[in-house]
Amino acid sequence: MYKHLIQLRSDLLVFLTHKAALPFLRMVRKPERFLYSETDLETMDEGTLGNDLFQFLKQKKLKLLPYYAKHDVKHILLDYDTTDEGEVCLQCFMLGNRHISFPVAATVLYGFLTMPEYWKKFSRAFLRGSNASSLARWDWLNIVHEQTNTLKEMINKN
Repeated sequence: MYKHLIQLRSDLLVFLTHKAALPFLRMVRKPERFLYSETDLETMDEGTLGNDLFQFLKQKKLKLLPYYAKHDVKHILLDYDTTDEGEVCLQCFMLGNRHISFPVAATVLYGFLTMPEYWKKFSRAFLRGSNASSLARWDWLNIVHEQTNTLKEMINKN
């Protein structure tokens, strides 16, 4: 029964984010389209964010989504997995980093309401975001040629 509830919770999170929120937000916000193809990313130098994005997508068996690449880049730079726990941790980090948006607030609220076993991890992610350098002015779609480790150091320098 417990495993069934966990799966239901996960399916609901995927539905709310990928099937409901993303299509709606894409119409409302008109996000920037990612300019690089998977082939472009694959041929970038090893250690760059672009090549690491290609490796991440390959490892996770995900396709490059041109309006979702920014989110995948955050997974890489913040070291949060694509699991339910990791998704909510990423958004808790962003909330702690003073990025307040509907997707962030909704995901954090959903996580706190349905995943009490991860509350400590969510709180740590929030505090980590609070103590990190501000990401508000980062040009997420144009940093793919930068070294991933250098970008991570910039985030965590505080």
